[in-house]
Amino acid sequence: MGLILTQNQVREVDQIAIKQFGIPGVVLMENAGRGCAELLLAQNPKGPVTIVAGKGNNAGDGFVIARFLHNQKIDVRILLLASPEQLPGDAAINWKIAEKMQIPFLQINSLEDLQENNWLQESCWIVDALLGTGLKGGVREPFRSVIARINVIRQAGAKVFAIDIPSGLHCDTGEILGEAIQADITATFVALKPGLLNVAGPERCGEIHVIDIGVPQAVIKQSQALNQK
Repeated sequence: MGLILTQNQVREVDQIAIKQFGIPGVVLMENAGRGCAELLLAQNPKGPVTIVAGKGNNAGDGFVIARFLHNQKIDVRILLLASPEQLPGDAAINWKIAEKMQIPFLQINSLEDLQENNWLQESCWIVDALLGTGLKGGVREPFRSVIARINVIRQAGAKVFAIDIPSGLHCDTGEILGEAIQADITATFVALKPGLLNVAGPERCGEIHVIDIGVPQAVIKQSQALNQK
């Protein structure tokens, strides 16, 4: 089955890699986004790809994907469900690069903004860069309605690519926290997560791929040792 890491272990792996091994978080994000982009390009997307981004590091991974797709002359757009000022450091760096590359984007401030835009309906692939593994409470608006709309559009023929975990799925339990993405492919980082394999996980994740983001094996072993104490 392979290595499985919980929500807390994932957080520890990131912190150990950054603080003790000196790997900048932006490098890990670059590796994650590039791995996802390569996997998505292997699906040979024929039409527009829409990155639907929230305001965390999951969004930053999405911006990296957008950059690599854009460089391959794929028609890619970004729907941002936050203001750029809300983005954390590494995600903000990649947002600024995407902006300077003039990748088309639209900031969604309300459900009305989303309803007035046709990018989702036009997409052959939708990339879920909304919430990631850190979600604990229920999915709030406008994320809940956006997730529901993506699922409806998928039923009409679009494919959905989830970054790390389908948004709305609990990382450890696999429970749906109000509303969750239905993915065709889930690209998860470093290791499998319990939520991908339990309860609603297998049905919501589609095809699961584990992406190597350059975290040393010693980091993973140290995280596991800490959790065994």
